[in-house]
Amino acid sequence: MRYFQRHALLESRMEQPCYKCGQTVEEGVPFCPHCSAPQIRVLVAEPTPSPLAFAPAIAAQDSDVLPASQTVPVLALPMQWSQAAKPCALAALVAALLMSLGLNPFVAMLVVGFLAVAFYRQRGRERAVKATAGAGLGALAGLLWFAMSSVFEALIVIVFHKGPELRNALLAKLQEAASQTTDPQVLSVFDRLKSQSGLELLMLSGLVFAFIASLLLGGLGGALGSVILGRRDKS
Repeated sequence: MRYFQRHALLESRMEQPCYKCGQTVEEGVPFCPHCSAPQIRVLVAEPTPSPLAFAPAIAAQDSDVLPASQTVPVLALPMQWSQAAKPCALAALVAALLMSLGLNPFVAMLVVGFLAVAFYRQRGRERAVKATAGAGLGALAGLLWFAMSSVFEALIVIVFHKGPELRNALLAKLQEAASQTTDPQVLSVFDRLKSQSGLELLMLSGLVFAFIASLLLGGLGGALGSVILGRRDKS
């Protein structure tokens, strides 16, 4: 009796249903005799990643996280620009004094940007100044230079009463420019500029042009200064 039970159990284990048609198929037969469906299937287990594989990534992420005491100075951009105000003001003062000694105003605009980068580097705030940061420093120094120069010119005119002298010099330049043309329309424009309102408009236009030029040339001088001084460090 035990022999028949064991034999029946072995027969039941050696037969399995076909996954496609459901008919009984002996174990080990490659194809179902009823529907010809393949009966041998290979199951490939997906490799489980080792816990150690995540350790470098987690360590790298943890290493990128800095304490708050180290991240605050990096994000404090307004404080950096406030610290750059003193070098820019010193550069503007030096360029204004050089212009008062006879330096060309456009050359002074370039010089003020270069000096701003040089003075900023001497303060040790940043060893290497990028060209974009140098242009910003130069533009700020150019703005301060324009303000100082305007104040100095205004004080000279007021203290030394040079208003009539400047007016006569401006009229002389207009007269010289008008003598080089015979076009009636151009001459009429010069006549309008010689009036009081025309002179005021001409002086205001000159101030606006000087303001824009100081920003552009100051920024250019700062960018050149950062490049030149940066190459000197590498050499």
